Amino acid sequence: MAAPGQGKVLYDQEGVFIHSSCGKIDEQDTLIPGILRVIEKDEDVVVDWRPLEETMDFSNILCAAKDSSSVVEWTTKERGMHLPDHQNSYEAEWDMVNTVSFKKKQFANGGVQSPLNSQSKWSFLFSLADLKSIKQNKEGMGWSYFVFCLKDDVVLPALHFHQGGSELLLECLGKHVMFCESEQDGRILLVSCQNNSLSQSFENLLEESTYSLIQKLKKDPYTATLASFSKVTNYLFDTIRGSDPVTQRRPREEMAFLGDAIQDLKINQQEESGFEVITRIDVGTRPEVHRRDPMSTAEWEANIDHEGRICNVDRIKNMIFKGGLCHALRKEVWKFLLGYFPWDSTREERAHLQKRKTDEYFRMKLQWKSVSEEQENRNSKLRDYRSLIEKDVNRTDRTNKFYEGPDNPGLNLLHDILMTYCMYDFDLGYVQGMSDLLSPVLYVMENEVDAFWCFVSYMDQMHQNFEEQMQGMKTQLVHLSTLLRLLDSGFCSYLESQDSGYLYFCFRWLLIRFKREFNFQDTLRLWEVIWTDLPCQNFHLLICCAILESEKQVIMEQHFGFNEILKHINELSMKLDVNDVLSKAEAISLQMMKCKDLPLNVCDVIGIKNNGVAGPNEATSEENLAKKHKKSSPQYVPVPVIAANGTKSAATLQTLPNSVHTPTSA
Repeated sequence: MAAPGQGKVLYDQEGVFIHSSCGKIDEQDTLIPGILRVIEKDEDVVVDWRPLEETMDFSNILCAAKDSSSVVEWTTKERGMHLPDHQNSYEAEWDMVNTVSFKKKQFANGGVQSPLNSQSKWSFLFSLADLKSIKQNKEGMGWSYFVFCLKDDVVLPALHFHQGGSELLLECLGKHVMFCESEQDGRILLVSCQNNSLSQSFENLLEESTYSLIQKLKKDPYTATLASFSKVTNYLFDTIRGSDPVTQRRPREEMAFLGDAIQDLKINQQEESGFEVITRIDVGTRPEVHRRDPMSTAEWEANIDHEGRICNVDRIKNMIFKGGLCHALRKEVWKFLLGYFPWDSTREERAHLQKRKTDEYFRMKLQWKSVSEEQENRNSKLRDYRSLIEKDVNRTDRTNKFYEGPDNPGLNLLHDILMTYCMYDFDLGYVQGMSDLLSPVLYVMENEVDAFWCFVSYMDQMHQNFEEQMQGMKTQLVHLSTLLRLLDSGFCSYLESQDSGYLYFCFRWLLIRFKREFNFQDTLRLWEVIWTDLPCQNFHLLICCAILESEKQVIMEQHFGFNEILKHINELSMKLDVNDVLSKAEAISLQMMKCKDLPLNVCDVIGIKNNGVAGPNEATSEENLAKKHKKSSPQYVPVPVIAANGTKSAATLQTLPNSVHTPTSA
């Protein structure tokens, strides 16, 4: 078993003994005192018991101080890089908030470090993922003891709690795994028993029923989606949906909560069998598109005039859309794509802007840096922001070299930028998911100030996603449903039949722009393509359509239900090919733009007034980019749903173009 690394101590109990000769009548019982800890390390939770003498090395560890911050000292000392002169000039001026320091931290308040001395034969460490059962004494005599049994049938020595704490241990473990009593032996607690096989990485989100899921989504959709849906792995949620679709049909009140949680998102539920409205629109053939190599440094420099202005902006954006950027260009070009630097600005103007923004950033940073502990105790909002930021930063992209390791300065920068953003927009503050948006930006910029202002520009685009009313998320899900129904009404009908028509499984995609669906480098490529605003508005929704279209056959042929769809979509993470997805999404956009009868609501979603506009694949010159072909708008007529008995259904229909009635299958 591997030695424990640094992590967060969730449970710490002294006076936990192993009776080395327990059960052996002919031998004297030797008591071995030890300390039992439950440690959260990365995304794993481990149980660690060590003899008391082995714990003496745990006096303190090195950890980054909270007053650490700037990339100024980090880049010059750690990375051997040099900053522009105008940034170095600020080092002395902002010295009080611009250093990286370290201090000793007592074990009880910090992480865990492996002891230097060798382990005894009694030490043990295991992950909760390997725990099969716990045997406990229930006689009520003497002290409590636990016996841990692992999934490979390894039985660990009994732990005797001479100083109490056994109930607290069960309470701690119960937050991460689900227990139930064995039917054969009431003293044995089994992990993840039948009919309750819910991954505890779901953080008990689905502990009772779908009703509780909706309640939590409604209360805190960000945490529920990011912290729970992102970790579904090997479980089918029997408590959500039973095997019989008739007897286990979702209660009406659950579906009402879904509609309430995402208002204006209509879920097609016909009360009676009869007729459904199917929109028949010929969207035409889908063109074949090809992507190019990333824009090179030479191509970028060829479009800069002697004063530093960027020329041929449309051509540059088209090149970025078709192939992205080589990594050497990202630090410079992202500032233009995100709107931090105006495209028509000169070098001198950008230098002045950067100087002014540096002053502005550090003034905001000083605001929270100078808050005393007493002040923060009286400011619950700031205290909550700080707590959530510290928690999220410690688990953001920790496998990336830029952020890996316990004392990584990149984590300090991530923390400080997010805290400063709270000063910039205190009403919004920090919401879970923002660290995912900042991490790639900081990775590319390698500079605290530039990363902050690029993040501010990005958040201007994403702000509505994180607002309490979720208006941005509601609108995007409605728009995605509109596009998907145009492209494949049959697939939409199937999803609705499985109570998945509200497309909530796409929530994470939209909230943080596919950050957890693609690997880190592919995310950089995807984002810079989206930031060009080509070939149309809401191109990220067409990316969703491209992914769903690729998975449609598997979902429908294998008759996936609600829980299987959720699990399948989640498990696409890190398995998607960014160039393939972008090619399909671009082809879909060109197909729609050439459609003669594109519905008005779809035109509104993708932001075109007239059909037939040339896309990036065809825009080889400024003249072609300017071409627009006028098309007549389709006529819209209201069509009611007619039930089998000839009466109108109570369902409210949206007005649809070119609609026909076709009988639904029995």
